[in-house]
Amino acid sequence: MSGSNSSAPAGAPLEPLGLTVHSMPRPEVDAQARRTRSGRLKMLLVLLACASPVIASYFTYFVIRPEGRNNYAALVEPPHPLPALALRTLDGRTVPADTLKGQWLLVVAGSGDCDAECQKLLYLQRQLREMTGRERVRIDKLWLLTDDRAPAPALQQAVLDAGAAQILRADAAQLAQWLQPAPGESLGAHLYIVDPMGNWMMRAPTRPDPSKLKRDLERLLRASASWDREGR
Repeated sequence: MSGSNSSAPAGAPLEPLGLTVHSMPRPEVDAQARRTRSGRLKMLLVLLACASPVIASYFTYFVIRPEGRNNYAALVEPPHPLPALALRTLDGRTVPADTLKGQWLLVVAGSGDCDAECQKLLYLQRQLREMTGRERVRIDKLWLLTDDRAPAPALQQAVLDAGAAQILRADAAQLAQWLQPAPGESLGAHLYIVDPMGNWMMRAPTRPDPSKLKRDLERLLRASASWDREGR
């Protein structure tokens, strides 16, 4: 009887035996990947939880507009975020623009040679803050000078002595990327309201009525009460 069929025919080349090596599972790598995904998900949930009050209050104020609600000041839609302004103190020290964030701001802007209308706005700025009562701790006053003229020493002192106030110089061209007057008006004709995130979102009319503007400001403070806190 001839040899077994399993034997290679005489003279046939022998083929090498091929082995397939499968990688072994690495439990520690899979566990690390799961922890990374879980950590990212938790971080997203935390960020969403932190941002949701801000989103809800702005959605309520800007989108869901109850019947009969009338704004006295003009809403800026969409709000203008704070640009990288080159700010300086009156003695030339640089002030980072981001330091303006963290408080509601009542902003007056224009020449350092403050005329009678400018002085009325500075008085209104101080009056509005005081009219909000205990909520005034959430509000700062900002006077932005768009030229190199020095304000009168007595006026400068009066603004600073009233508290919660800054006087800074700003480049006029840069400032125009943030604050804008109504058509046909100058930058210094208005008082501007900026939220704690640096968004310019409301512009008072020229020669505004303090009591009507106070109502707008109170609405903003109420709408942001869940996420805005006093102090920077």
